[in-house]
Amino acid sequence: MTKYLILPFFLLFSISVFTQKKVLDHTDYELWNTIQNPSISPDGKNVLFELEQGEKDSYVKVVNAKGNLIFEHERAEKSAFTYNSEFVLFTITAWKDSIRAMKSRKIKKEDLPKDSLGILNLSTNKLTKIGNIQSYHLPEKWTGYVAYYLDTVNVEKDTVSNEGEKKKKPKKVSKKNGYHLVMRNLNTEKQDTLHYVTDFTFAKEDKSIAYASTGKDKDSNAAIYTMDLETQTSIELHSAKKAKYFNLSLSDSGKHLGFVTDTDTTKIQIRPNELYKWTKGNEKATKILDASSAPKGYMVSSYGAIEFSKDESKLFFGLVTPPILKDTTLTEDEIVNVEVWTYDEPRLYTVQELQLKNDSIASYHTVVHLNNNKVVPLASADFPNTELGNEGNANYALINTTLPHELESQWTGRKDNDYKLVSTTTGETLLSLIKVPRIKLSPKAQYAYGYNRVDSTWIRYSLPDGNFKTLTKGKQFYDETNDSPNFPSAYGTAGWTQNDEHLILYDRYDIWQFDPKTGVSKKLTSGRENKTVFRYISLDDELLYVPTDKNWLLSTFNEDTKDAGYAEYNPKTNKTKVLLTGPYRYSQPIKALNDDTIIFTQESFTQFPDLHISDLSFKKSIKLSDANPQQEKYNWGTIELVNWISLDGKKLSGMLAKPENFDPSKKYPMLVNFYEKSSDGIHRHRAPKPERSSLNYSFYTSRGYIIFNPDIEYRIGYPGESAYNCVIPGVTSLIEKGFIDKENIGVQGHS
Repeated sequence: MTKYLILPFFLLFSISVFTQKKVLDHTDYELWNTIQNPSISPDGKNVLFELEQGEKDSYVKVVNAKGNLIFEHERAEKSAFTYNSEFVLFTITAWKDSIRAMKSRKIKKEDLPKDSLGILNLSTNKLTKIGNIQSYHLPEKWTGYVAYYLDTVNVEKDTVSNEGEKKKKPKKVSKKNGYHLVMRNLNTEKQDTLHYVTDFTFAKEDKSIAYASTGKDKDSNAAIYTMDLETQTSIELHSAKKAKYFNLSLSDSGKHLGFVTDTDTTKIQIRPNELYKWTKGNEKATKILDASSAPKGYMVSSYGAIEFSKDESKLFFGLVTPPILKDTTLTEDEIVNVEVWTYDEPRLYTVQELQLKNDSIASYHTVVHLNNNKVVPLASADFPNTELGNEGNANYALINTTLPHELESQWTGRKDNDYKLVSTTTGETLLSLIKVPRIKLSPKAQYAYGYNRVDSTWIRYSLPDGNFKTLTKGKQFYDETNDSPNFPSAYGTAGWTQNDEHLILYDRYDIWQFDPKTGVSKKLTSGRENKTVFRYISLDDELLYVPTDKNWLLSTFNEDTKDAGYAEYNPKTNKTKVLLTGPYRYSQPIKALNDDTIIFTQESFTQFPDLHISDLSFKKSIKLSDANPQQEKYNWGTIELVNWISLDGKKLSGMLAKPENFDPSKKYPMLVNFYEKSSDGIHRHRAPKPERSSLNYSFYTSRGYIIFNPDIEYRIGYPGESAYNCVIPGVTSLIEKGFIDKENIGVQGHS
């Protein structure tokens, strides 16, 4: 009789032992992966991402739209699809622990293992590896080629020829001499090596590149070339002995090239930089500007970016004021190193020291009209900042400065601006605005607009006449819950519709449409009624406006339940339809370039934000990744919203995290973690890791702690009293529930 009773007892004991979950420890941190660099192929058929595990090596994984793994590789990073979706490229690094071991043995940097380039053909699943690379580059709007820099090249030592003459020492690759750039045809696998390249650029839309080389040997001239990759023809556009080239920039179409060169072989301190341009069909580049023809007091900058207007009628570059010359005749002990601080400096000297390098290379936007080579300065030392309108196509630019108002910003905490609207044709000032809040140009540059924090109002100026109008005066488009001793911030903007027809603004919950001419507004969503926040999601980084000819994707968030999701808004019918919602946090979706397939993450306290794939209806989604399956083996935790009344009568919310095996009949130690408001983040996943100025919730709930995170509403001028009024009644309300060990309560906060 006894042995029949003992057997079920031991069976039950064995089951409870083997089903008991682990408790998280610090050594477990390194087990958790994060997903880095997720990307969807332009055709929407494949997705790649990198799994990174602490200090260990990362993995690249490629999965198809059904969630099936089709490729993975260890020690991989910097992965990308080609524009035609046919290839995946990535760099392959040496094992990190091997590199650490070599460094501990004082192995020289140049002797450490070099990276390799991995090229995966998705049609054939063929993997090609190319060793000894520095980096690789893909064209943006076309495909067929990859360019990669070789890290080092083996060179022969000095030898003696048959005639007894010593051969010349080969030229070494270096930052100064340039590196060998390999152009590889991805389809034919044919390669062409360009020697000693210091800089290069792809055209965005044309199968061409421009590159600078210091020459094949020490006796060769440095030169600039363009190469047509379809015809495999190169043109030398400029060359000079020991010339240096800067800021190569091809227009989108590849028809125009701009660059800066320094051909002076002396060691003069002020470098005589020259600006050149080239237009397709010409044999050589032509000089636009040099030290003698530059505007008085300025010279061509080797740091200022060169860019073309979208219509390619203008080239923008940088001018700079000549630097202060150093007295090279002084010895080190003769150089005076004294700082004289004054009370009325616009910028603190500590800030000046931090920004010294940036200040020394600052340049000022200038335009060249390509039809007649007319040079028109836009920005200056007095007005150093420039915003170009309509992707550079506009007939004017907005320049500004904060310099006259920086001293008072030290006590006001904000910077006012002075603005000028300048003609890109003549350089004349069309409009001046003094001491105004930060404004910027609408996409078509018909308006300048911004938010006046002092007046809590959105404003606009029509251009170029400067007609001023307030758009939201008397309306709450500012932070309704502001509890800091500062003017409330705005809720933001989605942008403008086509041709600057309407400005799209946010209030606390809803999306509004404003006519910039009349100020007439229209509410597009209905979120305030049930405390749901709607926000526009842009799925195309190159689209500069909010389209009205197709539906919008919106994010949703309910302030009461903290549930999030996605919705669809039809601008033609003014109807909103919820697509997906739940007790989760959702990411900004990433859309395939040429397809309506998207990838996104869904997370909660217990659910890691793995990748999902769907179309824009969200009717069906597939989970693509399983980054941390080991989580199931651990006692994790749960989280919930709790409510109570503050000592001054306010209804408050907070987060309460409990152990996964919580038993309400037991007493638990509690950690109180407080700092402003946190409950909106209740569905944020918290992987085990060391935290800065906070607690790692999953770590402590796994170890049997309860964590209470109360929201705090501050009364301006009384931060300590406000915190006390909010935190203490929240703690006592939990003690009254009976499962808190009131003798073991810890408090953690920071500021």
